Amino acid sequence: MDLSWLGKQLEIDGEFISAVAYGSGHINETFAATYEMRAVGKETKTRRSRFIHQRINTNIFKDPATLMCNLARVTRHIRGKLEAQGEEDLERRVLTLITTRDSGDWVIDERGSYWRTFQFIEGATTFDVVETVDQAREVGRAFGEFQRQLIDLGPPQLAFTIPNFHNTRERLGAFRQAVERDVCNRAASVRDEIGRVDHYVDLVDDLLKLQRVGEIPLRVVHNDTKINNVLIDDETGKSLCVIDLDTVMPGLVADDFGDLVRTSSSFAREDDRDLSKVMVELPIFEALAIGYLSASGSFLTNSEVDSLIVGSKLMTYEQALRFLADHLAGDTYFRIHREAHNLDRARVQIALLDSIVAHEDEMRSIIELAVKESQGNDATGAVTETYRG
Repeated sequence: MDLSWLGKQLEIDGEFISAVAYGSGHINETFAATYEMRAVGKETKTRRSRFIHQRINTNIFKDPATLMCNLARVTRHIRGKLEAQGEEDLERRVLTLITTRDSGDWVIDERGSYWRTFQFIEGATTFDVVETVDQAREVGRAFGEFQRQLIDLGPPQLAFTIPNFHNTRERLGAFRQAVERDVCNRAASVRDEIGRVDHYVDLVDDLLKLQRVGEIPLRVVHNDTKINNVLIDDETGKSLCVIDLDTVMPGLVADDFGDLVRTSSSFAREDDRDLSKVMVELPIFEALAIGYLSASGSFLTNSEVDSLIVGSKLMTYEQALRFLADHLAGDTYFRIHREAHNLDRARVQIALLDSIVAHEDEMRSIIELAVKESQGNDATGAVTETYRG
């Protein structure tokens, strides 16, 4: 794809060579672009560098300018903290947003589309499924560290790029509306799945109630803590940085941890048809918890720690609602690659929720031990900086 017009508007001291579609994301359009960089100083030869060009999906993100203001604040705040710590591998430890020639953070093309560009982080890989305990620990640590890096992000509060993103009460309402409308006449064939979702309806308000009474605070969280949003160093196997920052906004740590457990604690694929493989792998869960709490245990409150298992159940339940609602609505949101794909995804979420509930006591014990390990048997710390909703 010829994106040379975009490169000419950016602070990239080189000539555009080529760009190819990149990654497995379903929301934004992403391209890896190669540039022939000009020789600098005593250098006599040019070198090639890669950048990520991305067109923001404004059907999902209605206010891309505000989203980009969030993203710029977050990446620059993290960069400042890493610089203060003397980080030597700075360009690989945080996303580097490439500015425009007039010092902006995004480009608007002739059709009104919003584009942004990042330095490509070489020598790193993302994974769609957890493969080892060590990998799980690194992913957990990366998201815990990401939250810790942002606890002192000052005012103003980050904007909500997708309002009510993890409002499970609203997700339930949308699901029931999809059942009632039944626009594709599919409800009769999924009565069992509808019944199983209804079985867990009491989960819906658990976190909202805790937040409403001030038991758990709003913090800056990622809101999309899938394993493939962490870059892993190809040589060391260590986590480098968290990516895909479009949903970074005020939220609950339980949502972040819960979505991490939902997407990373089972070896089954998200659309696996063999439901016998769908279960919480406790060694993987333990690694996720230890990694996450090793980085976040110093600032989480006791109530937040107590909410982590609640979040694990609730995020899995919420995603089951979303997949099943989309199946009933005719697959209008989540991209499908086969018939009844979203139904298969919903069944996996329901089976995983069953497994989390069955192993809840063991998971709570693991959390307690992970907290003690991270803080030398002390209770969790007080809130340092929070957003009060």
